[in-house]
Amino acid sequence: MKRRTFIKNSAILGAGILAHNFSHANPNLAFPLVRTKEPDRHFKSDVIEGLIKEFQSNVADKELGWLFNNCLPNTLDTTIYDESTSNQKLTYVITGDIDAMWLRDSSAQVWPYLPFMRKDQNLQNLILGLINKQSKCINIDPYANAFYNDPTKKGEWFSDHTDMKPGIHERKWEIDSLCYPIRLAYAYWKETNDTTPFDNEWVQAQENIYKTFVEQQRKENLGPYKFERTTSRGTDTLQVDGYGYPVNPVGLICSSFRPSDDCSIFLFLIPANLFAVVSLRQSAEILRQVKNNTELAAKMEALANEVEDAVTKYGIIDHPVHGRVYAYEVDGFGSYMMMDDANVPSLLSLPYLGAVDINDEVYQRTRRFVLSANNPFYFKGKVAAGIGGPHIGRDMIWPMALIIQALTSINDEEIRQCIKTLKNTHGDTGFMHESFHKDDPKKFTRHWFAWTNTLFGELLWKVYKEKPNLLV
Repeated sequence: MKRRTFIKNSAILGAGILAHNFSHANPNLAFPLVRTKEPDRHFKSDVIEGLIKEFQSNVADKELGWLFNNCLPNTLDTTIYDESTSNQKLTYVITGDIDAMWLRDSSAQVWPYLPFMRKDQNLQNLILGLINKQSKCINIDPYANAFYNDPTKKGEWFSDHTDMKPGIHERKWEIDSLCYPIRLAYAYWKETNDTTPFDNEWVQAQENIYKTFVEQQRKENLGPYKFERTTSRGTDTLQVDGYGYPVNPVGLICSSFRPSDDCSIFLFLIPANLFAVVSLRQSAEILRQVKNNTELAAKMEALANEVEDAVTKYGIIDHPVHGRVYAYEVDGFGSYMMMDDANVPSLLSLPYLGAVDINDEVYQRTRRFVLSANNPFYFKGKVAAGIGGPHIGRDMIWPMALIIQALTSINDEEIRQCIKTLKNTHGDTGFMHESFHKDDPKKFTRHWFAWTNTLFGELLWKVYKEKPNLLV
């Protein structure tokens, strides 16, 4: 089903599913059974089930317990496909309602499970398989953001005016598509000390990542990537001959599209560039310590330093109200875009990604900006206030942004309020969504969006372990 068609129908679909589950729910239960039935779950982990039981036993708020049970395992329940061979672990992870694997989404979907791999070998193998699968995808085309499991499939966007190949769902160049697999592989290594995924294919993927980042600095020419789509949606295509608006090659990396899959206006997307700095250094550490590949590691580190310096010089601007803050996008000529988007990487999410210190003064000023009416995509309504973005449009708040707001907050009351808002805006479905209307949480998009579900589970578990009083 096409994404836009799904968005239009998701509220109706969600209501139908909810009614069906209420009619078959156990009358002794306070909440309906909406989680996938056990025989139909794609992957089962006793460790994750144990977390759910512990949370529900110790958190007095039964609705939060119900939501935790539905959301934390949603990726495992519904999106995992084991494609392992006799020689290699391979895992294909769809995003939810779209049968394709985004490099970004798949990495983020399994992220909350990383700390529990040592207690569950099958869970570790699942994530190992995903790392291997992502390396294969990057080596097919480092400019693509989403892939099919069938290498011969030609999907709905095969007619896009770009260098499409069978097996690619979409070819929107986004910096974060190459950062997330590094983040996942690095965290996997730190948790397990397992170097299995770092084979020649993984090294080849790192070479392709470096090559792509350098090409998209556009120092010598526009590079090999261009993209146009025949569409009525301006955010789904690139202007100016398919290359986007011009940039001044100051050392930053162009990201033709944002993590929302919407086109960038000014191609130097600052949160994505800061994410790249972290990822390049993580890749270099693995290359140096595991592979003894000092040459590529040194190139990665030099590029990270160059991008970091360029962000400091060109990515921080003087806002008339908030002072020195990060811009969302710049072009290196002096133009900049002041906003934040709900999708991660965002300006709000920078500490969550390890890109800035949470107490950094520039970040804290930026945070005040993005959580204010000065951010054109901060919406405040009858039931909630939060960040949205152009992808869905005006007045639609994204649960993902509320979750990230809580995960990056140093204020207990703010965290408590974010959780309360999320609990009150699931639209009676028991799951998180892509977005909901600021005045009516039953008007939402994407009934099945595994990333946001699992991310909400990550938030609840973190707060339960660190500040359980906020869940009362």
